[in-house]
Amino acid sequence: MTTFEDFNNPEGESDASLSDAHVFNERDTMAPSQFEDVIVNHDSYGIRLTDTVDGRNAASMLINKMYAWRGYAGTHQFSDDPNRITLTATDKGAVVGTLTIGIDAPIGLMADQIFKEELDAHRNNGARLCEFTKLAFDPAVRSKTSLANLFHLAVIYARDIHGCTDIVIEVNPRHRRFYERMLGFRQEGDLKTNPRVDAPAYLLRVNLEFVTQQIHKFGGTFSNESGADNSAITDRSFYPYFFSPREERGIINRLLRMDEHHA
Repeated sequence: MTTFEDFNNPEGESDASLSDAHVFNERDTMAPSQFEDVIVNHDSYGIRLTDTVDGRNAASMLINKMYAWRGYAGTHQFSDDPNRITLTATDKGAVVGTLTIGIDAPIGLMADQIFKEELDAHRNNGARLCEFTKLAFDPAVRSKTSLANLFHLAVIYARDIHGCTDIVIEVNPRHRRFYERMLGFRQEGDLKTNPRVDAPAYLLRVNLEFVTQQIHKFGGTFSNESGADNSAITDRSFYPYFFSPREERGIINRLLRMDEHHA
């Protein structure tokens, strides 16, 4: 079993990758001025809302480079779409991670292309869906906390800013167990071929009420000041690496203020 001491599996691929996302070994630099809003800033590390043309273009270059490196088909751009939000993590000015949140709208989600029946079943039951796509994280940054911070901020955007109830993701079969075991996702439907990358994909879903419960229970507990061994928890859950509930409340308040400013 792959542990989180190393983000890479024996084949050299990130266990935290989505089916259409990739890790990258070369750091692409992006000036902080290319981002409009700094959400988290700890020393040299920051997570920003990519909301400029230059920022979106740079993020697209990262994803497309890794698509080519992995041999996946297609050219993928980050559009100026109000229903899609891209977060970018930087370390000392270098881009080390990115994740895009797609909010359900009348035009649907990207996952509707092959999983519309499964998604419509939840919509018909009143779910407000969102999808996480284009997750990429530099394996040279061996920090589980950095990856968890990026994912947690995406959760906050989906749940607290946009009122979503469920997250869906399309994952390659070899990454399914990570999301199921460590984050509580569940499989929806059968294995299908994702034509955007010409690769097999499962649709996974997690309810945000469950995610919230796990954050309140485990968030910020990966480091125990008493020196106790927390490996029994961190080996079966990624939530201890999320922000603590207190940190989460501060971030939510900041994002709500930012949202009011842009309104």
